[in-house]
Order: sequence, then C-alpha cells, then structure tokens
Amino acid sequence: MSAVPTRSDLGSLPVYVPGRTVEGAIKLASNEVPGGPLPSVAKAIVEAAANVNRYPDSGCNALSARIATEVDFPVSQIAIGCGSVSLCQQLAQAVCEPGDEVLYAWRSFEAYPTVTQVANARSIKVPLTAGHEHDLDAMLAAITPRTKVVYVCNPNNPTGTAVRREALERFLDAVPSTVLVVLDEAYREFVTDSEVPDGLEYVRSRENVAVLRTFSKAYGLAGLRVGYAVAPENIAKALRQVYVAFSVNMIAQAAAIASLDASDELMARVKEIVGERERVRRELIDAGYDVPDTQANFVWLPLGEETPKFAEFALDHKLVLRPYATDGVRVTISTPEENDLFLEAARAYKA
Repeated sequence: MSAVPTRSDLGSLPVYVPGRTVEGAIKLASNEVPGGPLPSVAKAIVEAAANVNRYPDSGCNALSARIATEVDFPVSQIAIGCGSVSLCQQLAQAVCEPGDEVLYAWRSFEAYPTVTQVANARSIKVPLTAGHEHDLDAMLAAITPRTKVVYVCNPNNPTGTAVRREALERFLDAVPSTVLVVLDEAYREFVTDSEVPDGLEYVRSRENVAVLRTFSKAYGLAGLRVGYAVAPENIAKALRQVYVAFSVNMIAQAAAIASLDASDELMARVKEIVGERERVRRELIDAGYDVPDTQANFVWLPLGEETPKFAEFALDHKLVLRPYATDGVRVTISTPEENDLFLEAARAYKA
C-alpha cells in the first residue's frame, strides 16, 4: 500500500531549535523573564480559564482594539498572531509567491529560514558585520527583483545589537517601495538607547514597513503565544486572511489585554532586568569576554569554536545556555542570584 507523498523539500526544512530545559538546572536559554505573570494578569488568566469550553474570538477584536489604543493606530492596521513567530510565517505566506525571496541578516532569529521555506519562498542570508550588527549596505546590495520581504530584527536575536536611527532611515530610503521591510521588535521594551528608533514611526510615514511585537518576552506570556503586527492596511488585512482560525486562545487574549493595562508594573520589572543586563555585561567584560552592546534581555558571547565547550561547561554547573553552532552563546538575563551563578561559572571557565 503506497504512502501519501509529502512535499519533496521537507527533508531540507530548517528545524527551529528551542532552548533546552534540563531538570534541576537554571534555564538561561530562551530569553524568558524570570518572574511569572503580574498579579492582575494572573487574575485575568484564572477568570478566562472558566470559559475554555467556548471558542475564543477568532478575530481577536477586543485585543486588537486595545492594542490599537496602545499604539495609536486604527484597528485596520493591527493583526494578531500566535506569537510574533506565527506572524513571520503569515507575512511570507501573504506576500510571497513560490520562488520569491525573503532577505535577512545571519545570524538572526532562528525561525526565519523555516517560515520562509514553509511559504515556498527562498532565503537570502546576509552575514552580520564583524561587530555582530546588521550589514545594511550588504543587505541593500542583496535585494533583487524577486525580493518581497526583508526582516530586520531590532534588537537582533541572538546578538542583542541594534540598528540606530540614521542607519535605519538611510536603509529604508534605499529599499524599493515594492519590498516590505519588517521590523521585528520582540525586545523593544528592553531598549534604552534613544538612538534606536521605535519602528512604529516608520509605519506611520511609509507604506512598505511593518512592525512585529510579542507578549512572550517583557510581558512574560511566552507560554500563551500571542503577538501582533502593526502594518499598512493591505498587509494587515492579508495577515488576517492567512491567520489560522482560533489559533490565539481566549486565555492568551485576556492575559495580553491585562498586561497592557498593567504597563507601570511591567516597566518596573523591565527596568530591573535592564539594570542586571548592564551589570552582567560589565562583569563579563572585566572577566575577559568580548560582549557586544546589547539592547535586549540577553547577552551574546561570540566564542567561535569554543561555543560547544563553554555551553557544556555551563551545563556542568547546572546552567542551561543557548549555543549557536560555532558562532557563540546567548545568555538570558535573569534574577541577580541566577546571574551571579552564571558569572561565577563564566569566571571559572577562564581560570
């Protein structure tokens, strides 16, 4: 009996590799915030759970309206997804024809190659600079008539480096108007450099820019999977057209609304993480590590061939980090106590 054939290219499909979880170890691998949901958010989660026998609002209407108020855009320019990673895939599906090109820096967000190929598009990877930043000139040079989407992860995951205003505006000015530039701002809440612009200002002033944001990082809702896009109306409409019905559940929607309503508490927690980020980076540099400036809730150690060895050394010390082949290790900023344990291991590795 013959099996039903699947797509011939599935064997080459890049597999997204999440951060490991090891029982008994401290997980600093997935850029999760160390605290749970804020108290008011936890209350909203419990209340929403009482109604899980009902379907969620597939249109995410209440959440879309709340986000529209938060970002000061019309609802018609908002699209909700099952995390911003889902929106990345929806964008490729909505914009690209088979064989079209999606361009991004590398290394950058691990999901970009996968979502691109799933959409039958072709990945064009442009290496980062020696300073672990987007090489915007090289990205411009890589644009062809088949390029439909350019992802700019800002701050970049996994390096934490960020594109500043002058460079980004020069880049946007040069990108053809038929190419959609997607500013993936999953870590926007952790940005403290005033020269790193809020991507929403470019959605207001340009017709080929979209911004992605998530509730997984600063908002602490990684397990609920909800993100959003702010985009030109035609792009937002297309995202809603390829949305998988009911994929953002009612608990996620309620928690996201409650999180937006608790912004003061949220930013207090973010401020603590940013303070720890600066301390950890400073102490790593003092210990002899090369650590690029980071605007996210993690640090990047470009360790090259030492990457696997360093990650295993950390695991021996009950610390789970996120190694990237022979490029480097990404380390999530956590509580002061957990950060101290990581710093102790990092110093021991150098000894």
